[in-house]
Amino acid sequence: MSLVSSKSYKKRLRGWLSYAFASEVFVIVSLTLFLPICLEQFARDNGFLLPERTERCTASLSGPPTESTGRCVVKLGWAWIDTASFSLYVYSTSVALQALTVISMGGIADHPPHRKILLLTFGLLGALSATTFLLLPSSSSVWFLSALLACVANVGFGASVVAMNSYLPSLAKDAPEVVQILNELQEASHDADDVAHVSEDIDAPLIVHTSSAERTALHTRYDTELSRTTARISSLGIAIGYGAGICLLVVSLIPVTKLHGSTFSLRLAIGLSGIWWAVFTLPAALWLPGAAASSAEAVSWQASVDGKWSVWREIVAAWKRLGGMLHPREIKRLRNTFKYLAAWFLLSDGFTTITSTAVLFGKTTLHMQPSSLIVIGVLTPLSGILGSLLWPMLQRRFGWSNLRVIITLVILASVIPAYGCLGFLPIFHGKDGLRFGGLTTKEEMFVLALYFGSIYGAFQSFARAFYAELLPPGEEARWYGLFSITDKSSSFIGPLVVGLIADMTGNIRYAFFFLVVMIWLAVPVLMSVDVERGRREARDYKYHQ
Repeated sequence: MSLVSSKSYKKRLRGWLSYAFASEVFVIVSLTLFLPICLEQFARDNGFLLPERTERCTASLSGPPTESTGRCVVKLGWAWIDTASFSLYVYSTSVALQALTVISMGGIADHPPHRKILLLTFGLLGALSATTFLLLPSSSSVWFLSALLACVANVGFGASVVAMNSYLPSLAKDAPEVVQILNELQEASHDADDVAHVSEDIDAPLIVHTSSAERTALHTRYDTELSRTTARISSLGIAIGYGAGICLLVVSLIPVTKLHGSTFSLRLAIGLSGIWWAVFTLPAALWLPGAAASSAEAVSWQASVDGKWSVWREIVAAWKRLGGMLHPREIKRLRNTFKYLAAWFLLSDGFTTITSTAVLFGKTTLHMQPSSLIVIGVLTPLSGILGSLLWPMLQRRFGWSNLRVIITLVILASVIPAYGCLGFLPIFHGKDGLRFGGLTTKEEMFVLALYFGSIYGAFQSFARAFYAELLPPGEEARWYGLFSITDKSSSFIGPLVVGLIADMTGNIRYAFFFLVVMIWLAVPVLMSVDVERGRREARDYKYHQ
């Protein structure tokens, strides 16, 4: 790698990491902590206590209702729904809209000149929606617009992250340690013409004499190093994003505590996450390659479209392409990629629903104060940073594959909802109140936050990195779009089911059984993925309409 290209690579990497630093704050501060609480509080401020539905619910988080005062419900249209379920239903709606958006933009994001535009457009749209929470009090007659703002913010985040993830494979391939092995592969070739040809496309077959043990070993080294580099960059992005989230959570702790968890303090925290998101997106706007990029990837795309490209044509084509990608013929050709997507469908739902369910469980069942929930919000990403950095070290130490790490993390994560299910056993209850165990006390939430964070941070980075190994070259955004669609399709189901469970039973703890089953169903699917064959399938894959 030349000095100029090395500087260019570092600039691209800094731009990519800067957007992780900007956008992950919204996830940590708002999406997983303050948005569920704030939406529930918006509904509570406008809700009534069962069974008479004549007495107003508690207007402040500082004095949550006890079991003796009855459940709080709010009327939306003709239906009365639990205030906790309102938050979950809004999230379900937002991820459904996000999936539709991601499907439409996937093909556009695969075009190098438009990838950056999409990232910035959706990122700033999401940041603006989050910031607008500052202007909407729960006492307003249009308080329900909080649901719309939450949906738009989540759509903006999800769509921008698809564009962000589409940069990851090329960043890993252009890393110095990966390029060094590629150069060794090229030098080992006995055919100069073949070397010149494959240098433009590192995913093209590089082995001329397939019987050469040296070249086979080099090719194995290349695949291994590319896999580890992808995981390392992904983990670094997660760690940096988590660090940013912790910083803003600590800042948010001051007004939320001083204002005793008022609805305004929650809105302020969400608004600050939007401001942070917008401000720190600016470095990404400066450093990520854009429409003027002269990379071989962009030049190749420009030659292929032959002046016939348009946004509307790409949106229509994206929906047609999705149907083609999901055709049984294509699924068979990329069997292992789709096996992993099936497992991801279950796991993404399980992990994200654990976070939203735990926050609402702590608020409505354990009656935790906002300051305590913020501490949990700080502990989770803090341990997430440690986990996202520690697990790649363990992987190198023991020589584990990305897939083996993911399976290990999934098994460890299933302990959390299983532990929550133990709370139904009578041994954890006493005459004088709740005893320790089975997630029946507030103190246990802090311990589980540390445990879950150390797993979740690593899971996010390894899940994204492993998927990159199974992608057809040149179609990263389209397939990361399918990755996001799979994620959001399941995330639409999870909160909806949990919301229905809370409505029907009046006890959100029953949702832990659902989460245990969903997570464990993914384990045998993951174990059936053949990584080496999946890589070959992806490299040889060409889409045919």
